[in-house]
Amino acid sequence: MRLKRPVLVIVSCVATLLAGLLVLNFMPGEKKIQNQLVRQYETNDPQFRRSLGVLLGPPIVEGNKVEVLINGDQIFPAMLKAIREAKKTITFETYIYWSESIGREFADALAERARAGVKVHLMLDWIGSIKMDDAALKEMRDAGVEVHRYHKPVWWKLARLNNRTHRKILVVDGRIGFTGGVGIADKWRGNGQDADHWRDTHFRVEGPVVGQMQAVFNDNWTKATGVVLDGDDYFPALEPAGTMPAQMFSSSTTGGSESMHLMYLLAITAARRTIHLSNSYFVPDELAVKALVAAARRGVDVRIITPGPIIDSDAVRAASHERWGELLEAGVKMAEYQPTMYHVKALVVDSLLVSVGSTNFDNRSFSINDEANLNVLDRDFAKQQEQVFENDWKRARPISLRQWQDRPLTDKMAGKIADLIGAQL
Repeated sequence: MRLKRPVLVIVSCVATLLAGLLVLNFMPGEKKIQNQLVRQYETNDPQFRRSLGVLLGPPIVEGNKVEVLINGDQIFPAMLKAIREAKKTITFETYIYWSESIGREFADALAERARAGVKVHLMLDWIGSIKMDDAALKEMRDAGVEVHRYHKPVWWKLARLNNRTHRKILVVDGRIGFTGGVGIADKWRGNGQDADHWRDTHFRVEGPVVGQMQAVFNDNWTKATGVVLDGDDYFPALEPAGTMPAQMFSSSTTGGSESMHLMYLLAITAARRTIHLSNSYFVPDELAVKALVAAARRGVDVRIITPGPIIDSDAVRAASHERWGELLEAGVKMAEYQPTMYHVKALVVDSLLVSVGSTNFDNRSFSINDEANLNVLDRDFAKQQEQVFENDWKRARPISLRQWQDRPLTDKMAGKIADLIGAQL
């Protein structure tokens, strides 16, 4: 049966609209960095620190204390303790939040504090929290928790559906902050002991840089709600808590989408001795590959740990493998973590700079998602993180150039196919 002309017109218009929205979702938000950075200074040059502060946005501030938390057994108790001891405010933004046992613990803790009069603000990514039980959301809202889900599909926001908040920031009373790679799901419980318990790292922060962490949370909260969180409850005067210089910066498609990409390129280009990179989704673009290759060829010891066969995205692993050839030929050392899914996101350069947060080493983090990273410039802290890296390296399987070249034909074909969508991974 033929459709009548008005129906055909309507169908055509809807199809055109959907196609247009699809195109808008997959278009880059801003101009990408196009040229390889010129090496003008090393990490021990004061200009490196100045450039980090000026080019990435917030200044590097003194007087901070940063503690490393390894795996869920250390991460979740520390976060829940801070929440349960909150007196005035809790601001929490995260990507993954699922309704499992740990999700229930966080929901109960947040609801209890809200009932006690603490102002609790929870920002969940709509995609990342899609597995969350509606009952848990209702419990928190009924208790007084302000919950918002980032870029929930509504007709006037469909063009931005592909832009997700991947940030992981918890700030309590404006004084204690947490950031890193962990999501609120049972896969992060335990101590990375098997395939059902992932390996990850998170960080507890005190000092003036917590104010920058709060400002990053406020960025998306204001975009989503139109409300600015301000005043002493959110931004108290912060005294020094330690001796570490630090900086919290962010990226978003609505402004500064290339900040993360730029930070990694700056650090890699300035490296003079060592680069230790841990990343769960390592799909570098051409500029990042060139920067890593140039570093290795000038004598920098470049080592990278990625997930092994236990990974939540085979497409990412295939696309990652496709990019390894030039790196291995230049002397970059690659290794795949074996015991479980490796979800760590950390960069340590020259036993000086440590960059940690939500950012993956891929185009989605560099150009599409909203991300946030904490940079710490402290030699003792950097050496501690290098030891964490060494412990992980011992549990990883190094991959040589010959092994990469001799990988099965099916793996090579999968890599070619996955590489076609590498910009969206």
